[in-house]
Amino acid sequence: MPSGRQLAYEHLKDTVLSDPAMQGQFVNEQALADEIGVSRTPIREALLLLAAEELVQLVPKRGAYIAPVGGRELRELFEFRTMIECYSARRAVELDAVPLDAMRAELAEQRSLAGEDQARAFIDRDHRFHTALVRAVGNDMLTKTYDGLRARQVRAGIVALFRAGDRRKSVLAEHEAIVAALAARDADAATAAITAHLAATQRVLLEG
Repeated sequence: MPSGRQLAYEHLKDTVLSDPAMQGQFVNEQALADEIGVSRTPIREALLLLAAEELVQLVPKRGAYIAPVGGRELRELFEFRTMIECYSARRAVELDAVPLDAMRAELAEQRSLAGEDQARAFIDRDHRFHTALVRAVGNDMLTKTYDGLRARQVRAGIVALFRAGDRRKSVLAEHEAIVAALAARDADAATAAITAHLAATQRVLLEG
């Protein structure tokens, strides 16, 4: 059974940090403790872990602050993602290990998530879509590095959906282009589609 600290850490990372309404806000430790059903000690321990990952800022006498995602952080995040995902596309094609079934399944699930209250689920599927490609390479260190971006990736993706009303439709089309290129075993087209997709999301976030 997960410890109180682990429960708090996962809830903060997967739910609180990705909530657009929490950007620029301080964490209410007592409310969070009541919601999860733990004392405030595990909450504080979890916040220390998140602060070490630079996902929250600990402000003396104020608590944990969730800073809005800044321009530099976004540029670095998308630059890093582009490097990893483009490499993964080329390597998966070389290895004849493109996970088409898994990527198409995630894309099909995304198409079914059209409701405004399903933004989080949509972005969770988005993350799984991209992760399937990275994992197909079979490099555990690469996969773990990419998994470490998850909180930032989900957070940025959800914010992008709320900033651009048609972003969900665009994401689906961009994912379809990636899958089509990979299905054709065209590494150049796949990397171009991935680059365009990530650049579009970054543009929405930086212009919002």
